Amino acid sequence: MEEKEFDYINVIPLVDIMLVLLTIVLVTATFIVQGSIPVRLPASKHADVKNIRSFQVTINEKGDIFFERRKVSLEELEEIVKNLNKDSYISIFADKSAKVQSLVAVLDILKKYQIEKAVIKTELIR
Repeated sequence: MEEKEFDYINVIPLVDIMLVLLTIVLVTATFIVQGSIPVRLPASKHADVKNIRSFQVTINEKGDIFFERRKVSLEELEEIVKNLNKDSYISIFADKSAKVQSLVAVLDILKKYQIEKAVIKTELIR
């Protein structure tokens, strides 16, 4: 009996495997936590859930301040806020163990430059 020679390589199983791998990567990528700064938010029973594009200010438990995940001093934060549009939204993620003075300092800067659309993020208790 005569053996057949293959004229081509069947790539369909390879394409199937690649599509499965791509699906796995895309699904797991959606579960990656957005904030890379570990912050334990204070709890609230009456939190509003809104999705609005905003600038992110984070205060960790040591009192370090971050603007859009970049560590800044209060003076640098003031320079950044000074150049923002007054209609900008600011989301403040303050660790529940952070000193209140750090939060008040950030709020003072926002008030000084008339940024009124600022929210303090909390964790909803269910």
